[in-house]
Amino acid sequence: MRPSFVSIPSVLSNFGSSGFPIRFLQLGLLAAVLAFTLPSKEAKSQAFPVLIEHQYGETRVQSEPSRIVSLSFIGHDFLLALGKPPHALRKWFGPHPYGVWPWAVEALGEATPIVMQGEIDIEAIAAMQPDLIVGQWSGMTRREYQLLSRIAPTVPPQTRFGDYGTPWQEMLLTLGRATGRLDQAEEIIDGIDARFHDIRQAHPEWEGASSVMVWAGQIGAYNARDIRGQFIEALGFKVPEAINTQASFNNYYVLIPPEDLSPIDVEALIWLDAGGSVSQLERMPLRPTLRAYGEGREIYADVLLSAALSHSSPLSLNYALDRLVPLLEAAMDGDPATAVASTAEAGLLPEGF
Repeated sequence: MRPSFVSIPSVLSNFGSSGFPIRFLQLGLLAAVLAFTLPSKEAKSQAFPVLIEHQYGETRVQSEPSRIVSLSFIGHDFLLALGKPPHALRKWFGPHPYGVWPWAVEALGEATPIVMQGEIDIEAIAAMQPDLIVGQWSGMTRREYQLLSRIAPTVPPQTRFGDYGTPWQEMLLTLGRATGRLDQAEEIIDGIDARFHDIRQAHPEWEGASSVMVWAGQIGAYNARDIRGQFIEALGFKVPEAINTQASFNNYYVLIPPEDLSPIDVEALIWLDAGGSVSQLERMPLRPTLRAYGEGREIYADVLLSAALSHSSPLSLNYALDRLVPLLEAAMDGDPATAVASTAEAGLLPEGF
């Protein structure tokens, strides 16, 4: 299994064909993101070696690495946030150079990492002569781990989180330890967690309200173990148990049959767009039966916002909050006449709205 809006291989081509101009990410916003994420110049040094436990055993990192290969589909964002550009990275999706989306461009700076895509290529990685291999969101198998760990210290996810369930805070802390940047990692986490806390405190009406993020293509809903579910629950919302109980431990989404949308009949419904979702939503026969449709509580997330939520990295989270919170406020203000701006701009409001 690979991570996805429903399943990564099925939608990569959609993302690649729907470019999003960088000009839509304003400089002021980027500066605000970096203020939360770039490491302090006065950070303390960290002692090595460090021992990292994970689902396949434990890995000892003897010294601060300088040649890191990132196999996680989103891991390069985390390394860039720590000021450690990877020597090579595994591109997930999108038309952007090096697979780095607009929110991370400034953090990439002048670095020119080797770009990998698709399955893990052991021989190619060996030729890179890395001193650390990281893949907490990579789908790395035990066999791949055994081979990679002969090349360099290798860090898969922890057992308790599964292949794609590691919270962003845990991913960053692990990378902070592995790279000697634990202080910076903790500083970043404190800043972003504080922002989530402040937003949640400012919106008590969100506490316990039902919400879910859904990709419209095959109607795939993300549960609370997925990083998108974790994001919405960090704001006080709850992913419905109908979604959480249908997925097995290592699956993070549920396919909803078009003839029964009741599992996603929530108070705040967030449609993720992998490219072409507007027309798919327009053709969804039972969508008008949803409460969120009739009460103006649907939130359309365009490709860039959907990607930011799907990365849920230290470099994308503030951008995602800047974009999504005003949309949630409009959806949850108790007045059905209040139009959600993104939904209106996409032409997805009900007739007469």
